[in-house]
Amino acid sequence: MSFPAEAAEIAVLGAGPAGLAAAVTAASAGARVTLVDAGARVGGQFWRHCEGDEGVGHHDWPTLVRLRTGLSRVDVRARHAIWHVERTDSGFTVHTDRGEVSSRTVIVATGAYDRQVPFPGWTLPGVYTAGGVQALLKGHGVRAGSRVVVAGTGPFLLPVAAGLVEASAEVAGVFEAGSPAGFARSPLSVLANAGKLAEGAGYLKTLLRQRVPYRTRTAVVAAQGTDGVESVTVASLDRQWRIVAGSERTVACDTVAVGYGFTPQLELPLQLGCETRLGADGSLVAVADDQQRATTPGVYLAGEVCGVGGSALSLVEGELAGLHAALTTVGAEPNRDTVARLLRQRKSLRAFANAMHAAHPVRPGWQTWLDTGTQVCRCEEVSVGTVRSAVKDLGATDARTVKLLARPGMGLCQGRVCGYATACLVAAECGREPTAADLAGVAARPIAQPVTLGDLARG
Repeated sequence: MSFPAEAAEIAVLGAGPAGLAAAVTAASAGARVTLVDAGARVGGQFWRHCEGDEGVGHHDWPTLVRLRTGLSRVDVRARHAIWHVERTDSGFTVHTDRGEVSSRTVIVATGAYDRQVPFPGWTLPGVYTAGGVQALLKGHGVRAGSRVVVAGTGPFLLPVAAGLVEASAEVAGVFEAGSPAGFARSPLSVLANAGKLAEGAGYLKTLLRQRVPYRTRTAVVAAQGTDGVESVTVASLDRQWRIVAGSERTVACDTVAVGYGFTPQLELPLQLGCETRLGADGSLVAVADDQQRATTPGVYLAGEVCGVGGSALSLVEGELAGLHAALTTVGAEPNRDTVARLLRQRKSLRAFANAMHAAHPVRPGWQTWLDTGTQVCRCEEVSVGTVRSAVKDLGATDARTVKLLARPGMGLCQGRVCGYATACLVAAECGREPTAADLAGVAARPIAQPVTLGDLARG
């Protein structure tokens, strides 16, 4: 079995916090590392920035500066969109829109994307994902709108709203469907990560200074407009997220930023045959052991693909993955004390992440906000009524079968936007909770990124 001398020993897929930490750690241990990412600049969503950005307004910017300096020993392939990873006799071949990368080992650190739940009017122009609004602001300096409503659940709503305020947008309100008070059920995990509290308090201080309303157990349950969103209906929710009768009111706005947590980006782990399971937040996550090894030999995992937990956890998991990938690939023995410290940090940060998910669950009552005409799949224009009919009238018992019968998830996004909602609706119609198999059925994609016909023709 031969291996090209010029090829990478370790290919790191994704240049967010986890991927950067993995690449720099493995290279520092003596491995020949190639870092591949679709973005023009490293940093991922957490450190998304414009050219020449000096870090003003970014959280933990010195860490990014340190990691970028460490990339001097790494072959960085920016603007390379990965569409497939193939196992070969000598390791792996990573197929991108700009050529191939061969390696003995791969570390998958592809992050996550916004988890969306539909509501009447969510397809109107001006309704964005919360992550999309933040990406526009941080990556391009573009403010999505002038009068913005921020809604959904989870701590991520706070930096999105604070960023908009600092960009001189009028934030008409932050409507949190859950309640941060849920963190009180996990006092030890919270106290062990006091920095997280301070970060959240800083965002709240920004919102309070501008007198931005922050309402808990409240959600945007509908959007109205003609050529674009003009207003939203917000309503109080009970503990299962059903609308409290008589609580609805209208809020005028030209933009809505909606986020219900994140969904790990698992196309590549699923292509490689890695095992998955349900995570603490009900998302599908890839299984990794204490060394960040996947169940597929030669594959390591780091960051949100193992479960959404924030940048600090991603950095720790990236370092663990880099150390152990270097050990198995080039024989670089990691320092035992360093590994022990990282494992302690990972345990603490994972406990905090579980507390966060327990405080901000996505309750099934969101399905009661929908009418039969509400679109679930915006690409193929598949309605809630069509999905339910595929179960009730055509006998489908899982989301994969509904996809084949009614086409949700068959459009351009291939189910990245509608997959979670479709799986939940189908499971509910079948009288059960969504399972890992349900979510895997809408997450597996043989091609991870859209590929042009020209790219295919060029081989």
